[in-house]
Amino acid sequence: MRLLLTNDDGLEATGLATLARTIGTAHEVWIVAPESEQSGTSNAITLKDSIRVRATGERTFSCRGTPADCVLVALLGLVPGPVDIVLSGINHGPNLGTDILYSGTAGGARQAALMGRPGVALSVGAYAPPFDFQCAADFTLRNLETFRQLWDEDHFININFPNTECSRATPMITFPSRRIYRDELKTYTAPNHDLFCFIGGPLPDARLEEGSDCDAVNRGFVSITPVHVHPAYHDPIEERYREAPFR
Repeated sequence: MRLLLTNDDGLEATGLATLARTIGTAHEVWIVAPESEQSGTSNAITLKDSIRVRATGERTFSCRGTPADCVLVALLGLVPGPVDIVLSGINHGPNLGTDILYSGTAGGARQAALMGRPGVALSVGAYAPPFDFQCAADFTLRNLETFRQLWDEDHFININFPNTECSRATPMITFPSRRIYRDELKTYTAPNHDLFCFIGGPLPDARLEEGSDCDAVNRGFVSITPVHVHPAYHDPIEERYREAPFR
């Protein structure tokens, strides 16, 4: 297969290097990745500026843009010939539940699906090293053909790996959890009275729902979540709106 690799941690990230080295033993690998970290960029694309791309090695390019930009540039012509699967990751940290709304890793996989290619987002469920990237890469290599056969144009695949005893973990098909964020705002006023804002806070939690991606990773499973690329109607919410007295 011909595979495109990208990420949101940047071209020099260890997770990307591990994935490329492992997949490259059996497949043709192209890498188009951001030249700097692009965490939290979601599916953002560059429309009002150019996107600088530099060759940094054989079939390897840095891109001054987002993960979605990388996929766009690659699939629109930078990579010669058809790409069979786009792999985004392996992310240095989890992308669980509603995190995928923010995640640049998920954005790369979603962009692939929007362009008619199977997209798989890969993340390791830990917030600090050491990260077991090799286990995640080995699992991905073993299951490439399964990913391709299962995929259709209406979804991408979001995978989160446990970071302990990953090699013994079995896969579980999950749904995205509802993450709970406790963001905090820190501000600094400069001498010229400009206000600088910093968003921080404790790590997010999640609702305890059996069968969710967060539940699976917490229990040591490999979480495999099919994620729709288009907004879906939710019947109870939709019905309330239909019954509302709009004037």
